[in-house]
Amino acid sequence: MSDYSERAAGSGRESAEQTEGAALLVVDDDPDIRDLLADYLRQHGFRVETAADGDAMFAALAAQTFDLAVLDIMMPGQDGLELCRRLRGGPEAQSSLPVIFLTALGEATDRVVGLELGGDDYVVKPFQPRELLARIRAVLRRTQPGAATGETKAISAPSQVRMYRFNGWTLNLTARHLVDPTGMVVNLSGAEFRLLTLFLEHPQEVLSRDFLQEQAQGRDADRNPFDRSLDVQVCRLRARLRDNGREARLIKTVRGDGYVFTSDVAAE
Repeated sequence: MSDYSERAAGSGRESAEQTEGAALLVVDDDPDIRDLLADYLRQHGFRVETAADGDAMFAALAAQTFDLAVLDIMMPGQDGLELCRRLRGGPEAQSSLPVIFLTALGEATDRVVGLELGGDDYVVKPFQPRELLARIRAVLRRTQPGAATGETKAISAPSQVRMYRFNGWTLNLTARHLVDPTGMVVNLSGAEFRLLTLFLEHPQEVLSRDFLQEQAQGRDADRNPFDRSLDVQVCRLRARLRDNGREARLIKTVRGDGYVFTSDVAAE
């Protein structure tokens, strides 16, 4: 076996160990797809519940805690986008629950809207179950390295750091929430939390689009140079930070290179 193959195999085993036992909720109106995905994911060490519609989804969320939801966009009644909107901002809100969308080929608008609503990733139909498995593991690693034990740890941050302070704001890595200068809690999706954490770990450094896509999204930018999902998530994060005017002050675009977080940052 080559060195590359050995590293890839080792990485795969480590990924499986980190996410084994995580609780997943699969929401799809097609019973065949629902059952197929549930069986496949259970075979790979996950605890899986399923739901055929929004009512069943929120009933399941009220009954137990999940580490991630797989949500089909194209469903009768309330579609996956509306369910994600309720999940992020309605009375049943669970702002930190990672969401992976299943979307039909060519529905670029749905993918963008899904990310704007706080989705963490998407898989385009038709897909191989292995691709969804890889996406699930990648999102879980970035959001809950301790998913198998029920622990939640800060991602990509030094273990001794518990919070970051910048420009009057505070990001609490343990509670996974953002507090504005007036003391109000601002809910972040998993994708927004990861992206902000990366910026705060590298203040006043120009971070390339490739780096941000690989670290925050687990996506290889070379595979799809026209993927604008990162820009959508940066725009959404700017809105959370009230930094979305004509001249963004905290997260600036560096044309041709990427983005830079301009504020001084204190780690505690």
